[in-house]
Amino acid sequence: MMNTFRRHKLHEVATKPKNTLQFNEQTAPEALQEIIDNLSAILREARSEQREIVYLCIGSDRYIGDSLGPLTGSLIVENAKIERVYGTLEEPIHAFNLKPALKDIQKTYHHPLIICVDASLGAKEQVGDVLFVDAPLMPGKALERMLPETGDYHFQGIVNYLDPLPTSQFLNDTRLHTVMKLSRLIAHVITESEQQASQ
Repeated sequence: MMNTFRRHKLHEVATKPKNTLQFNEQTAPEALQEIIDNLSAILREARSEQREIVYLCIGSDRYIGDSLGPLTGSLIVENAKIERVYGTLEEPIHAFNLKPALKDIQKTYHHPLIICVDASLGAKEQVGDVLFVDAPLMPGKALERMLPETGDYHFQGIVNYLDPLPTSQFLNDTRLHTVMKLSRLIAHVITESEQQASQ
């Protein structure tokens, strides 16, 4: 199965794009709360504009390194009881079915605001970090696939680091422990933001 794993040049990850929040499991509680506050404000604004919020979690459960998206999607469904999630361990969204999924989202939901989750490579010291970016996701960049720009915002979990090895090697060498930590962290931020936005 073709994956949508995103591989960035070193300088592209080391220098964060504008409107990007970075966090990891060592982030102080007050700083993590600021990120939750930021996302909950985005959710509230979207709902005030009558937009429906959809989470699109991209990746394949056939490769550990690419399983961040579907694992996070499953955690969101279980923890936040959110039904507007595309991409779970049971029904992953990957390069082969991404375009049909996007068409279904546009058909099913009114003016949807799409928040994506995907795995990425970065600098060695960035492994375990999450970026929350105020911009669409560009899936398939690692394999130079012509996939559409996706979503309004995205979470990018850095699961491994850049190396001369082929990208497929990273998919197999990535630690499941790292992916699990990132998935739980992203799911926590989304769950807390959803609950806060509903109050």
